Amino acid sequence: MAVSKAQQKAVNKYMRENYDRVNLTMPKGQKDKIKAHAESNGESLNGFINRAISETMERDGGH
Repeated sequence: MAVSKAQQKAVNKYMRENYDRVNLTMPKGQKDKIKAHAESNGESLNGFINRAISETMERDGGH
């Protein structure tokens, strides 16, 4: 199903207002390894990275 320009504009506005973006840099090939690992566990790359950060912060006593 095609998305109209108005729908995409609304999605972009929602994302800007509700999410922060982080530009992550890693060695070539690492992204593919992480993505494969995440998908093998039923997660998206983004979901896996967010969970890994949250779990590490909790383990380290962060918020």
